[in-house]
Amino acid sequence: MAHKVTLIPGDGIGSEITGAVVRVIEAAGVEIEWESFIAGAEALSRFGDPLPEPVLESIKRNKVALKGPLTTPVGTGFASVNVRLRKTLDLYANLRPVRNIPGLVTPFGALDLVVVRENTEDLYSGLEHVVVPGVVESLKIITEKASTRIARFAFDYARREGRKKVTAIHKANIMKLSDGLFLDCFRKIAAEYPDIEADDKIVDNACMQLVMKPQQFDVLLLENLYGDIISDLAAGLVGGLGVVPGANIGELGAVFEAVHGSAPDIAGRNLANPTALLQTAIMMLRYLGERNAADLIERALFQTLSDGHIRTRDLGGAASTTEYTEAIVAKMRELS
Repeated sequence: MAHKVTLIPGDGIGSEITGAVVRVIEAAGVEIEWESFIAGAEALSRFGDPLPEPVLESIKRNKVALKGPLTTPVGTGFASVNVRLRKTLDLYANLRPVRNIPGLVTPFGALDLVVVRENTEDLYSGLEHVVVPGVVESLKIITEKASTRIARFAFDYARREGRKKVTAIHKANIMKLSDGLFLDCFRKIAAEYPDIEADDKIVDNACMQLVMKPQQFDVLLLENLYGDIISDLAAGLVGGLGVVPGANIGELGAVFEAVHGSAPDIAGRNLANPTALLQTAIMMLRYLGERNAADLIERALFQTLSDGHIRTRDLGGAASTTEYTEAIVAKMRELS
């Protein structure tokens, strides 16, 4: 039976990379009935809302969505559609696996870690106001409920995936109440998982350690803002946002998304690299129980990159999006 999945191509290069990913999934033999919707800047101009209600209704109905990059205006304009999606659908866990891809040389050697980010509160609650002219106050919201829930998610994930350690990242030495609550919840949950090592690091030290000896980390657990920053930092250790996947997971569903930008400068030129979204789709297929297809796509992707003959320009090659996609499809046929 075909899966029903909401598809949000996104802005800029979004339609090109989602088209490439849909092509690969179909070639893998997975039957998916896609419900495609626009969101972001185009939806705002057409419907007066960057996240129209039919998009949310589709995700609630299907429980799974695949989303391309959406542009968020800086300083002005509409609020982040990504943040709004997570809060509206209570997608409380942001999951970002970070590992080396065969054939892509990085300065840090073998690396395999996972960033787990609380997705619904902290400074990303967006509660800010002008106190007096020239003074703005932003409220940092940390709750026991959200902190406990995300800690349990991290330890459950670690146990299920055979991970050995969960490290909480915080600034409880300064923000003793807010980050202190987050750390306290982490420690209480850690006590329920004696088979998983638990430790914690102050966020500035953790950033230094990540660029000195990232192999010491396994699963990293962070509040929303720290998680946003460190997940991108970690992506830089393995080649950047163009090669890492991302997912937002809640109790009632999940949105799998490209974590890079919409790259309007190359939109429509058949130059975009779909690797990050393809890796994201691999996560989605495993979530849907299509593990064999996911494994096949992953092997084909990694072998294509290891061969080194066909790569997009950002990875040092000259292939178009279409050429790169078809090379992966051809490799899948060889491996089947």
